[in-house]
Order: sequence, then structure tokens, then C-alpha cells
Amino acid sequence: MRQTLVSVFALLFLSAPVFAEPEQWSMHRGPNGQGISTATGLPTQWSDTENIAWKTPIPGEGWSSPIIWNDHIFLTTATNEGRECRVIAVDRRTGEILWDTMVFTQEPGRRHPRNSRATPTPVTDGERVYAVFANGHFAALDFEGNVVWTNTELDFSSQHGFGASPLLYGDLLITPVNPTDGAAGFQQLWDRAFLWALDKNTGEERWRGTRTMSRIAHSTPVVIQVNGEDQILSMAGDVIQGFEPATGEQIWTVRHSGEPAVPIPAIGDGVIFTSTRLTEPILAIRTDGRGDVTDTHVVWKQSRNSPMVSSFLYVNSILYSAIENGTFTAFDAANGDVLWERRLDGGRPDSSPIYVDGKIYVTTHEGITTVLRPNANPRLPAEVVAVNDIGATVQATLAIAGSQIFLRTDTELWCIGR
Repeated sequence: MRQTLVSVFALLFLSAPVFAEPEQWSMHRGPNGQGISTATGLPTQWSDTENIAWKTPIPGEGWSSPIIWNDHIFLTTATNEGRECRVIAVDRRTGEILWDTMVFTQEPGRRHPRNSRATPTPVTDGERVYAVFANGHFAALDFEGNVVWTNTELDFSSQHGFGASPLLYGDLLITPVNPTDGAAGFQQLWDRAFLWALDKNTGEERWRGTRTMSRIAHSTPVVIQVNGEDQILSMAGDVIQGFEPATGEQIWTVRHSGEPAVPIPAIGDGVIFTSTRLTEPILAIRTDGRGDVTDTHVVWKQSRNSPMVSSFLYVNSILYSAIENGTFTAFDAANGDVLWERRLDGGRPDSSPIYVDGKIYVTTHEGITTVLRPNANPRLPAEVVAVNDIGATVQATLAIAGSQIFLRTDTELWCIGR
């Protein structure tokens, strides 16, 4: 049996993230959700014709990022004006669509203009692929495209639509559920949000972790290890919290002032780094507490250059942030001081930066990817290695496998490299 993600997640320490083999990119932003790969030999220059192995048209609408397991690439889409929810498998070697399975239908509800009917990135354990769509309904499929189970019991409504991607932990499939009802849960705090765990083998509910008072969020949960014990770290509007994986019991909470949170927290230096978007946008938080630790476990705060959508990247004690106006910033992770900043070509980044082979790749909405090499002196700006323009809209985050980059545009999936 193929190795499952639990062995990867069990090794995730706050001080030193670890990574799966570079042939696997099993969830949103890679094997631990931190946007870091151990792959080498990746291309740094490309265009819509140069250094492109293949392009494959993808039907429908969806901003889910591709995930990879050996020669399988998986992504989701919604066709028929967002009603038909589909999971697609692509052959990594050729770009051929291996199968395209409709798992169920949904009624397209409200969504933010920058959201889609298939935004959450799927996740795989090497045997099945698990997907969730705009209405909060789940499906599990085997690698032949057969539906193993579906869960359509969630009655989800939101101002913006479902955005968070699921997390696999052992035999649990975990996702935040942050509904809204008019102003409640959107502009006002309420108690209806929770962290939801399904059995990955059956799709049945295992537990619900109560948030207490919070607002809408779209941040994907990650696993951290604190004092030798795993926790599920989950961000919501106005709170960030740690949960016990086996039961969903809330371990600790930090309160803040913030509307919808999208970025995934970064992990490093014994703390986590989050974006809250309002009066205290960036927080660095220790996670070794119990109960409400707002007054005791916030290490530093930074009110400058907090990302709204794009997730943080933490590398070698430096925290990187890409914000709406196209500014890319490096912070000292120890104290939050700004080390340097520069403007990216191509405007706002809707996807998240990744770090691979000693370089940072950050892609904007207009399809321009800037490749940066951090300077040996962290206070000096990173070197611009290349600026690559493909002339297409991009909101999905890059995926890495071997020496190839996989990029999803609004209409196609691209394989960049040999």
C-alpha cells in the first residue's frame, strides 16, 4: 500500500518543516501546505511557446490548483454554468485527460467575483483523490475515476462561496466550514462556524470542532506539532485556533480584528504567521498555550503589507508576503521588521508564492511569474532571475513535480519544463 500523508504530517515541526518526495504534490501548496519543494532543475524561463512540454484544455470554471501523485495530475472544475461538479485526471507525461468524472450537481449560489464554483484544491493519499465544491459537498474517487463515496449533507451558504481546501490527516478529511447568513458571520460575529472531520474511507462525519464566535474565512488548515503532539491549525475571521486531531476539541485561541482570512498560516521559528487584514494585519503567534492566549502568545504584530489572498512563504527565518497592489515584501521573522520590498510585474497575485531549488516563484493574476533568488544578505533585495509572461489569467498556485512546473490558467493546464 502506498505511504499515506499521515507519515508526512507527523514529521511537521514548527522549527523545521519537512517535505515529501518531489514527485508528489499531494495537496494545496505541496505536501505540508507551506509552498516548498525539494525538487531541483526546474526551468526559470518560459513563455506561451518556450519551454512548454504540453498544454491541455480544461473545461468549465475552477480555480483549484493542480495536485500530483507520480504520473497522475488531479484538479476540479464546474461545468454547465457551475452546476456539474467534476474531478479530472491528467497524464503527467503527455497531458492527455485520463478521465473526467461528474461526481454530483450543485445549485450555484452566491460567490465573490474572484471566487469560482470549484475553488478548493483536492487532496490525495496516493490511493484516492478527495474533492469539495462551492456548496460544501465532498466526493472521493479512486485513481480510475470511480466515485467511492459522496457526502452532500452540508447545507452551506456564504457571501463568497466555499474557498478553503481540505486537509488529510491519517484517516480524517478535515475542512473549515464558515457559513454566513446575511450580515451574521460576514460583518458580525456568530457561533455557527466549525472545523469538520470526515472519515476518508466512508465520508461519514467523525467530529465537529466548535469555533465559538468568529466570522467567515477561506484559509486551508495545516498540521503543526507542539511539544511532541499534533494539532490542527485553522484560521477564521477574528480568531486563529489549534484543535486536537482525534476529537476536534479546541486547544487554544487567539482573538484578532479581521474580516475574511484567506492566506494559509506559515510555520517557522517556533511560531506561526497569520494575516488578519485590519488594525493588526500580521501576527506571529506561539502555539504552546491552552485556552485564550491572546494576551500571552502574540510574539509580534506588523501593520504593513499584509496579504489578503496570497499565502505567506517562510524560508530561512524570512517571511515573504505578496499583497494586492503587487508589492512583494521580505520580513525578519524574528521581529516583523521589513527587510526589503519590490513591485512585481503584472499586478496583483491571486495565487501563492512557492520556494524550490533556492528560488522563489510568484505568479500574478495576469499570468506573469517572477523568479527571485534570495540574497545571502537578507537585508538586500532578492535578485530577479526571470520574468515570464504567458498572456493568460492565473489564480491557481503553481504545483511542482520532478523538474516540471504545472500551471493552471482560466482555460488550460500547462506543463512547463522538459
